[in-house]
Order: sequence, then structure tokens, then C-alpha cells
Amino acid sequence: MMLFPAVSGSGAALILWAIAGYGLGSIPFGMVLARFMGLGNLRDIGSGSIGATNVLRTGSKTAAALTLLLDGGKGIIAVLMAFAISGDAAAQIAALFAMLGHCYPVWLRFRGGKGVATLLGVLLALYWPLGAACCATWLVVAALRRISSLSALVAVASSALWCMIYTRPEMIALCLALTALVFWRHRENIARLLAGTEPKIGQKTVQSDIDDAV
Repeated sequence: MMLFPAVSGSGAALILWAIAGYGLGSIPFGMVLARFMGLGNLRDIGSGSIGATNVLRTGSKTAAALTLLLDGGKGIIAVLMAFAISGDAAAQIAALFAMLGHCYPVWLRFRGGKGVATLLGVLLALYWPLGAACCATWLVVAALRRISSLSALVAVASSALWCMIYTRPEMIALCLALTALVFWRHRENIARLLAGTEPKIGQKTVQSDIDDAV
């Protein structure tokens, strides 16, 4: 059973897709939209994160929705471009580096977002039933527990299981790597979940610098 697709093409081409994936992933759409729409500097708002959750704290649902779509969309574009030109292995490499670009963008001194929207985007592009299953998992957990970070963590952790259910073993290694990255980015959220202090969706908090889930 192969946990990663067979590599085709030159190593140089794969390196180029890693660079392209990182470049696309590192575009901070949240900050760009906030500035363009006159919402202020996200670094001075809420948690200071560039993700959709913090954009929502500006009071603009439109900007938050656009950030969510664009953060997912950049992952989709990176994967589809790599797949169309260089195949499955290049697509997975582009997916991984798009995630790294979002979480650790060089333009922002490697202080990026949590990566959930971008992860769902790359999974939808790699194999849409898998991405859709993870999105559905997020929605179910969110409806039951009303905790965004918990929903994100369960959805991401379920990705490897969905790979086995859909008989896509060649995606398991990537899903495990992405799961580890998202869990690391959510380490403060995990600590609060264990302590029972993680806020629920829609709950106001006095901690203006609380970490986001997306």
C-alpha cells in the first residue's frame, strides 16, 4: 500500500511546485482585504491573526467570508495547477507548501494563520469527496459542541480515516502531515480545550488576544 503517489518528473520541477505552492499559500488575503476595505490593520485587532475568524472581529461579515473563500481558494489553485501540469505527487507537494505558506508567510515574519480554510481547500482539490467529508465533519461537530477549534481539529484528524474509507491510501501521508501542522498551530486552543476554557461559537470573551481557530 502506497502512502504517497509515485513521483513523476524531475526533482527540479517538484521544487518549483513547492515554491509555487508556498508563494500562493503565503498571500495574506485577510490583511489585504482589511486594508482594502478600510477595516484597519489585523495585527492591531483581536488576536492579530490573518484568518477569517479575526477578520470577523472587524465587524465585517463580508470581509470574513471573502477571507475564508480566498484562503481556501489559494490552496485549490495551487493543487489544481500542479496536478494539471505535473501530476499527483506535484499536487501533494504544492498542497503541503501552500499550507506552510499560509501558516508561516515570509512576508509577515512567518506569523500566519491556523490553516484550516487552506487545508480544506487543498483536500477538496486533491479529491473532492475527501474534502467534502472533512467539511461535513466540521459542521457536525460544530452543531453538536459549538466550539470552532474542536470542530477544526476533529475534521482535520478525520482526514486520514476518510482516506482509508475512500481507499485513497496515497493521500494518507499528506493528511497525517497536515494534521500534525494544524494541531501544532492550535496548541493554545488545545490547552484551553483540555482546561474547559475554550469559548464557544458566538460567545464573547474578555480576552481580546485569544487565539483563533481558523
